[in-house]
Amino acid sequence: MITLVTGGARSGKSQFAEQFARSLSTHGIYIATAQAFDQEMVDRIALHRKQRNNESFQWATWEAPLQLTQCLESIRNHTVDSNPVQEPVILIDCMTLWLSNWFMELDVEHEGNDKLLEVIHSFLQYLQDYPYAVVIVSNEVGNGIVPMNKLSRMYRDEAGRLNQRIAALADKVFLVTAGIPIDLKTLAYKLEE
Repeated sequence: MITLVTGGARSGKSQFAEQFARSLSTHGIYIATAQAFDQEMVDRIALHRKQRNNESFQWATWEAPLQLTQCLESIRNHTVDSNPVQEPVILIDCMTLWLSNWFMELDVEHEGNDKLLEVIHSFLQYLQDYPYAVVIVSNEVGNGIVPMNKLSRMYRDEAGRLNQRIAALADKVFLVTAGIPIDLKTLAYKLEE
């Protein structure tokens, strides 16, 4: 089962995603994509860790700022037969940070766009057949003003496309606004074909 949780900055999406993930299993694996480049990010990561500290639910943290597909594969190989009673839930937080990490890694504006699309395609292909429940957090970045520079517009557009592709695969999609989760797939208008 794939679940996408999206929303704006500080919308409550990570907190909701963690609560939702805890409803799916007795233990989870938290895949962090953030990199602590400055003190604000160090503080933000510490806050997320503190919020996850729940004695009744065990989180293992894996870090994957770039190699998300390989991380999922390692978890799959690592957890086989490790807990025959209940499989872990996987929480990925967040896709837009992962995407920005790849933008920086590949110099997407000048030459790395094809490689980026290949990385995204590979991740989505692997995700489709993943044996564990996966809850994915992503930012909704397209609701603001049009960015001033080309790279920022490319990022905004690619983040929107990535969210659409994950949503198409997902069993559930939640939009969190002001701490309130809305089940988008339940409310979605169905066009007649």
